[in-house]
Amino acid sequence: MTTRAVVKGVGHYLPERVVPNAEFEKTLDTSDEWIRTRSGIERRHFAADDQTTSDLASLAANAALKDANLEANEIDAVVVATSTPDLTFPSVATMVQQKIGMTRGFGFDVQAVCAGFVYALTNANALILSGQARRVLVIGAETFSRIMDWTDRATCVLFGDGAGALILEAQDGTGDNADRGVLSADLNSDGRYKDMLFVDGGVSTTGDSGKLRMQGNALFRQAVEKLTSTAHTALTKVGFTDDDVDWIVPHQANIRIIQGTAKKLGVPMDRVIVTVQDHGNTSAASIPLALSTGVAEGRIKRGDLLVTEAIGGGLAWGAVVIRW
Repeated sequence: MTTRAVVKGVGHYLPERVVPNAEFEKTLDTSDEWIRTRSGIERRHFAADDQTTSDLASLAANAALKDANLEANEIDAVVVATSTPDLTFPSVATMVQQKIGMTRGFGFDVQAVCAGFVYALTNANALILSGQARRVLVIGAETFSRIMDWTDRATCVLFGDGAGALILEAQDGTGDNADRGVLSADLNSDGRYKDMLFVDGGVSTTGDSGKLRMQGNALFRQAVEKLTSTAHTALTKVGFTDDDVDWIVPHQANIRIIQGTAKKLGVPMDRVIVTVQDHGNTSAASIPLALSTGVAEGRIKRGDLLVTEAIGGGLAWGAVVIRW
């Protein structure tokens, strides 16, 4: 028998405040049409002033625990993907432990920006396959509204806040690609592209958090190529082709990137989970938000073959193949 990390439960949380595109027209030289046609985004959620990333993450975690019919102390590890932690330290994961009432096990954060959830999922899978943990709570959570330059219309209209979570559990499999669970992963990074997407502050440079900066056109060109390549690599590792995929669950950055990647993969858009219109770009939270939404809407079903893929600052990118 082969151990597999199988999805046991999924959940998400979105802050109450919904910000439509029209709200930006009051302060920026922009319009609802300009934002929609260039990004596909119609609205996004912003955290309340007293909400932190760990608050959002904990609410998503509780939703996943409820879906899995598990208690917090039945979890062995918490892995949180975020680039907007509450504090420099300790980790958001340890704060989540406290807020959900988890008094055992361990937690840590992973930082790979928009690719963070793919990296966290891969690490969680490794913890299970190594025997270090039996159940891992994997969370993507962000409050990107805290690092926006509200005078930069090219970036501040794109991002939103939110959190998504899933629980992986060790289960026996046969070792072939018909198994449920995480079947393969492909991770990549290349620091030569740092200036395409970064935050211009930090502990050892400016001493403050800084603001997000992005070279949108250059990043677009890199994104479609690299997302297509990593998805193909992850599928090939386990003997699948594009035709075998039931759902692509991509990072929700921009509808044109999503459409371009799907086209290069040869997958029609009716087999792609798209939430960017409602959530904006929630960075590491976007894939688990899309997974949870796809399940809640009855589209993603047990036994479906999924490919999740993402690219973010670093540049860092990757893909994971999962049978639900």
